[in-house]
Amino acid sequence: MDVFEAIEKRHSVRDFDAGREVPSETVETLLQAACKAPTAGNIQPWRFCVVRRPDLKGELAEAALGQSFVSQAPVVIVVCADLDVHASAYGSRGAELYALQDCAAAAENILLCATALGLGSCWVGAFKEDRVVSALGLSRNVRPLALIPVGHAARAGSQPEKMAYERVTSYL
Repeated sequence: MDVFEAIEKRHSVRDFDAGREVPSETVETLLQAACKAPTAGNIQPWRFCVVRRPDLKGELAEAALGQSFVSQAPVVIVVCADLDVHASAYGSRGAELYALQDCAAAAENILLCATALGLGSCWVGAFKEDRVVSALGLSRNVRPLALIPVGHAARAGSQPEKMAYERVTSYL
């Protein structure tokens, strides 16, 4: 699947086929794609937690305001930012903006790659950050930014209608 087709087909999947695992090699492919994302100053602040343990996925689902589909996915990739690496190069702007931008680009690469591989995924940003930090034992400088449940979709879906670019674009 080319990138344009993946962009057209990508949609949030919240219902996974629990009987179908995602092989480790496939997860590695997703992570390799994430690490190809653009990054300010080539700092690469992203850190990834690959969660397969049912107890931890349950804790993540609870932290995600009870979104149970998080625990039903075979794997959850938690995209985190190491804020110190950007702060050391760019000060507060690096920690407060560049690290978030870089990790958002990495998360989007995961979503598009998952789609291209025939997998479903969802970007989950609604969660209690302190609970995710606690569940995963993250250090104080590592901030979780997105939970990405990944698996085979239980049913077909489609991308919701998006605004036409003409509505949101100015030419100056």
